This record gives sequence, C-alpha cells and structure tokens, in this order.
Amino acid sequence: MCGFTGFVNIKQKLKEDSKTILENMNNTLAKRGPDEDGYFISDRAFLAHKRLIVIDPDGGKQPMTEHTSYGDYIICHNGQIYNTKELREILIQNGFTFKGHCDTEVILKGYIHFGKEIVHHLNGIFAFVIWNTKTNELFMARDHFGVKPLFYSLFQSTLVFGSEIKAIFQYPGIEKILDSQGISELLGIGPSHTPGTTIFKNIYELKPAHFAIFNEYGLKIERYWKLHSKEHTDSLSQTCEKVRYLLKDTIERQLVSDVPLCTFLSGGLDSSIITKFAADFYEKEKLPPLDTYSIDYVDNDKNFVKSDFQPNSDSYYVKLMSKRLHTNHHNVVIDTPELASYLEDAMIARDMPGMADIDSSLLLFCKNVKKEMTVSLTGECADEIFGGYPWFFREDALNSNTFPWSIAIDERQNLLNPVIDKKVNLKEYIDYRYNESLNEVEILDTDTEETKEKRKISHLTLNWFMQTLLDRSDRMAMYNGFELRVPFCDYRLAEYVWNIPWEMKALNGREKGLLRYACRDFLPNEIVDRKKSPYPKTHNPNYLAKVKSMLTDIMDKPNAPINNLLNRKYILDILNTDGKAFTRPWFGQLMTGPQLMAYLCQVNMWLEKYQPKIEI
Repeated sequence: MCGFTGFVNIKQKLKEDSKTILENMNNTLAKRGPDEDGYFISDRAFLAHKRLIVIDPDGGKQPMTEHTSYGDYIICHNGQIYNTKELREILIQNGFTFKGHCDTEVILKGYIHFGKEIVHHLNGIFAFVIWNTKTNELFMARDHFGVKPLFYSLFQSTLVFGSEIKAIFQYPGIEKILDSQGISELLGIGPSHTPGTTIFKNIYELKPAHFAIFNEYGLKIERYWKLHSKEHTDSLSQTCEKVRYLLKDTIERQLVSDVPLCTFLSGGLDSSIITKFAADFYEKEKLPPLDTYSIDYVDNDKNFVKSDFQPNSDSYYVKLMSKRLHTNHHNVVIDTPELASYLEDAMIARDMPGMADIDSSLLLFCKNVKKEMTVSLTGECADEIFGGYPWFFREDALNSNTFPWSIAIDERQNLLNPVIDKKVNLKEYIDYRYNESLNEVEILDTDTEETKEKRKISHLTLNWFMQTLLDRSDRMAMYNGFELRVPFCDYRLAEYVWNIPWEMKALNGREKGLLRYACRDFLPNEIVDRKKSPYPKTHNPNYLAKVKSMLTDIMDKPNAPINNLLNRKYILDILNTDGKAFTRPWFGQLMTGPQLMAYLCQVNMWLEKYQPKIEI
C-alpha cells in the first residue's frame, strides 16, 4: 500500500524545474508511504512514489522499471493483488523471470505480456500507472470497486495525476475551484460523490473498474467490468456452499503479508466471519494466535442509548468471539477530546468534509493499531453486498425516490447561503444523478417485482454508499501508513451474490439473511442472530458539548468563511437546538445532531485550509 503521483506531457518536453514540482507533489503523500520514496524522471514523464512496505521489502521498490528490447516500462502501484501466485506462474510459462516476490513486478510484466487486458487478470485492490518509453503512452487502471483511489486533471496538454487530490494541487496553475456542480456534490450528494467526479472543478477520479490510455491522441477511458444480471439457478444449499467457498478463499488470499497483520473485530456478523476464517487459517498454518482489535469510547458503557440503527453495543460480542477463536485481542478506547481534535486531520485526509467523527474515530483507531500492526482485514462492505441496511426494508426509504441514506434534501437546500440558494438547485442535481445511476441497472424478465426493486437499491448502495465508506477506509487508514483490506469486496463474491434472488438473499425476512444462514454452522447463535449494529460512535454527551462549543466559536466570527457558503441563520438554529433543527440525519444512519455540528466545523476548516474560489 502506497501513494503515487506524477505528470506526463506527450507533445512537448518537460522543464528541468519539474523535478522540484514532482517532489512537492510527492511530499503531500508522505503519510500514505512512510517507508520509502522513489522517482522516475524523463523528458516527457515524471513519476513519484511513496511506499508503505507490506510485501517484499527489497524487491518491491518503486517506481519499478522493466527494460525490454522494445522500450522500457515503468510502474507506480498502490494496492495489493491477491492472485499474484497464479499470475506469476502464467508469466513464467511465457518466458518471464522474476527478481522478487512482490505483486508490483507481476502487474508490470503482466502488462508487458497482456497489454491493456491485464485488468481482466487481476484480483485485488489496485490503482497503478505504467509509462511506456517506446510509444510515449501512459496506461492507468483502478480496481473493480475503487478501493484504491486515483485522481487526475488535464492541464495545458499535461496529464497530472495522484493518489490524492492534494498532490495534484501542487502542480503550478491548477486551481481549487468550487462551481455550482461542486457545491451540489458537496452539499447535495456529500460526503458521497458521483463516480468520476470530485467537488473541485476540472479534477476527476478514474472511475472504479475503468482504465485509461493517454497518448498523442489524448485521453481515452474504458470500462472493463460491471455487475451483469443473469438468472440464478443454484438451490439454497448450493448457494450457501458457494458463498462459504468464496468467503474462505478470498479471506485466506488476503492474509498474505510480510509485516504484522490483524483483523478488526466488532462482534458483528461481518467481522466475526472474517476473524473466524482468518483464525482458522492461522491455526492450520501453525502461526501464533491472530491479533484482533476493537474500538470503544470513554464512558460509552454509561451513555449508550438503544435506537433502530444502533440496537446494542459491541463489548459482549467482541469478548464472545475473541474467547471462542483464541485471538490475542486489543481494545482501543478513544476519548471525546481526541475525536473533536482530529476532525481537521480527517478532513485533510479526504481533501473534503466527510463523515465528521465517524471519520476521525477510524483515523484514531488506525493510528493506535498502527503502533503494533501494519495491515488489517475488516468486515466492511458486507451490508452492501448482502443487503444489510435498514433502507432495504423500510418503506419510507424504498419510496423516497432518492438516495435512501440521504433523504433530508430540503434541509440541505435550506443550509445554503441565500445568495447561492437562488442559483443552485440541489434537488434537481440529486434527481439527475439518481436517475442517471438507475438507468445503468440491468433488470431481467425473470426477476420478481421485489428482486427488481432490490436490484435498483443494491446498485445505488454499491456504487454510492459503499464507495463513500471505501473512501473513508482508505484515507483514514493510509493517513497513518496503515493498510485496510476488504474481503467482502472481492469482485467474484459480488458477481455471485448480485444475482441471488432477493427472497433468498433476505432469507427469513432478515437483513443479510442468506449470509446468516450460510454461516450458522460455525458461528455462535448470538452472533448469527444479532441485529445489525453499525460502526460504533460515541454516545458521550461531552462530545456534543465539545463540537457545539467549536461551532459556536466559529459562528461568533462574522467573517468565518462558512458564512460565504452556508446559511448563518440556519446554523445558529442548529446550534440552539443541539442539532434538532435539522430533523433527519445528514447522511446514513449515524450523522445526527453532534455529527452534523462536527461536519459544519469540518466545512469551515476545509474552507480555511483549501481556500477554494467559489464560482457560480
């Protein structure tokens, strides 16, 4: 896991001072790769890399160059390939030799052999660029679900790219501009975003499951994978067997590491499945006990209040699974002041306001785990793949005709500065993106009405909500030089589960009913039957007091930049009602009163730090 950046100009040679520019760009990614840095410089391509060493310390240095009789190939890669062994064997059979055992070398030589078709041979999480000195062509690609980020901008015939947006802004002349679309993304869609876009004008992301070629003819982008709908013919028992096989295979593949590895264990169904298969593998391979980590908050045991979205706390279930699997468990406890003080770090990690303390808590969690570990497997994305969220079942969400995790559209519009409110129609923009996305869904004639409906909401959840959580996981972890892996995002598992009829997927009328049933034989009943409980947040009233004080201090300054973007009167109403003036969660299940105030603090921090020009 790493970060990379660079720029390429096909039509003219780059200047000598470009090296200083490249170093400045690369330095913004230092937290992603604290172990090594490297550079490739030619007259048309400047590539830089920051490395977090996970596999093959000596053989995995980047940028990595392969010399051939028909030109040199140079790669910068961020991610992890889980079928490296199989790919290596295929390439060896085709005459390739290898200097080390890292996956980067396999991708590079795979590209030399397969060309752009290499993307069809990769199972993993990845973003990479490859420069061909013979053809003066840059190839770049991103994994199936966009677990690893890749952003770019075309500026005066130069393609500028990076693992994070902050690197691109170090290139002279590229400005931070927030136009009407950016405002709609930030305040209408955010903290989610439309695939391929960012909140900044002229800054784009390479979409998940896409590759791009930049050469003398310009930039050409192609999609290489999507979820196709087809009839599911397996019986319930066959389906369960296939799901268990895929889970076991993908989890064991993702346990590869040359540095300490652990799992996150919340005691929920998803993390318990990951930890069960990982612990079994460690026992089979006669490895030391698996390390597991959970997060909690000071005084949460005293302040926890049940809700539809958070029905119970984690501690009992964590202890149950850790004891059963004989893991070496660690409990990380975060205090209220830390959550608030790291809101700005979390914003910087994302390059935009995010999920407030839902972000900063993960950042702090990873920071603590990083003291002993470098890699962790998590249960993220099971709810998206298997249908675990309340909005798959709640009529108000299903009938909302918008993104069901973000139904407070009127409240979002009211939050705009009155001048901007007259020029930016958030509902119109949201409706356009919502319908645009639904038009991509493949519906079968054989689908039941319920399966048709759930295909649509699954598509939205996979491509919007899940992407937001994957962005969060990558940025908060990599800000600490820490790698998170997401086995439930294996594209083979997603392909299979996508076509399971809803009646089977929601077996017994339960969220993730099929997954529960498939794992009932090897997990305790308390875990299998536990109602979904999301990522834990603090319930400490001191946190509300803290973020309220922070936001009050901001609003006491009439010249605070937030007043140029948002409605000062509405924010004061939010403050005076402890967030209750905003009647529904800002986003998802957890961003209620305290998180909304923390988010507004992040907005002001972002405006102060990034100072975007507002153009509408």
